[in-house]
Amino acid sequence: MIIQPKIRGFICTTAHPTGCAANVQEQIDYVQAHKADIDGPKNVLVIGCSNGYGLASRITSAFGFGANTLGVMFEKEPSERRPASAGWYNTFALEKAAQQQGLFAKALNMDAFSNEAKTAVIEEIKANMGKIDLVVYSLGAPRRKDPVSGEVYSSTLKPIGQQVTRKNLNTDTKVVSDITLEPASDEEIFNTVKVMGGEDWELWIEALLAADVLADGAKTTAYTYIGKDLTWPIYGGATIGKAKEDLDRASTAIGTRLANSVNGQSHVSVLKALVTQSSSAIPVMPLYISALYKVMKEEGTHEGCIEQIFGLMYHQLYSGQALNLDDTGRIRMEDNELKDSVQQRVAELWAQVNTENLTEVTDFNGYQAEFFRLFGFGFEGVDYAAEVDPIV
Repeated sequence: MIIQPKIRGFICTTAHPTGCAANVQEQIDYVQAHKADIDGPKNVLVIGCSNGYGLASRITSAFGFGANTLGVMFEKEPSERRPASAGWYNTFALEKAAQQQGLFAKALNMDAFSNEAKTAVIEEIKANMGKIDLVVYSLGAPRRKDPVSGEVYSSTLKPIGQQVTRKNLNTDTKVVSDITLEPASDEEIFNTVKVMGGEDWELWIEALLAADVLADGAKTTAYTYIGKDLTWPIYGGATIGKAKEDLDRASTAIGTRLANSVNGQSHVSVLKALVTQSSSAIPVMPLYISALYKVMKEEGTHEGCIEQIFGLMYHQLYSGQALNLDDTGRIRMEDNELKDSVQQRVAELWAQVNTENLTEVTDFNGYQAEFFRLFGFGFEGVDYAAEVDPIV
């Protein structure tokens, strides 16, 4: 079939297998061009492994450190009539490349919140890997089924305490207009924390410890975003922010547990704002990211997922140097985004931007190009008019 992008809201419902392979190879090339001879992880588990920062974590681990990688994902498989999701194709391309280098690389397509996924992962580790020395928690999902009670919780993207009005970009219509978000109820806050907080991360670590599959000195990190003034009311100070606070709580508890059991450590890693499938769904973020991209590209400090994760692993987690921690113990990777000069310039663009000048004032074109690349579209050398087999 000929596969073209089909957009529905903030998601692309199609993905291109050849384009996704090009995306993965581009990231592999970056890692191989920049890697150095330092000790790193050898057996890595990535929970939420098929897109964005999770995908970059597997790529950096495998092609930067020669690590065996096991992932957990929840992706749509291909059929004769329709393509798979991008994460499916990303994972296939990564594992094919890793196996060609003699590395173990496998992903389990399961609900990562379930007890069944934890059991299956542990069985796979025992059968085919050594003990895990790095666990990356990079799960992004709109809902979660409690593995004990069976209750399903749904997250909500709302401010807390009071109504918030902000400029917003409709990426379909390219219209810039104000959006007003009503404050979340206590139940909505609670549900969001249940989905996006640290509870499942804790359950994963407890299951891995109980099964004795974590190596001495094992590390774990979960990814987060905090932001600053422009995004604070709908991110840091909103329902998502409450979930992120719970992630910090969980990291402290996990760190104590790991230190006492396997001499390990836990940190939340704060990463920069990027175009991902998750960020595309959050009000205000597409406009903020479009402005941020323009400023950081002009400065020469723009980074994508692979640059951020490569930096995290090579210059923080496995550098042998002191970590760049804030007063909460988080590893900070978004210093360039949060620089006063950058934020001031973004605020100036924010004040100027409207529907008519969107592509001049911001880098919306760059935002849109990155969005399509998430699904394998827009890569040079890929013939998008050619027939392609969706089943790989």
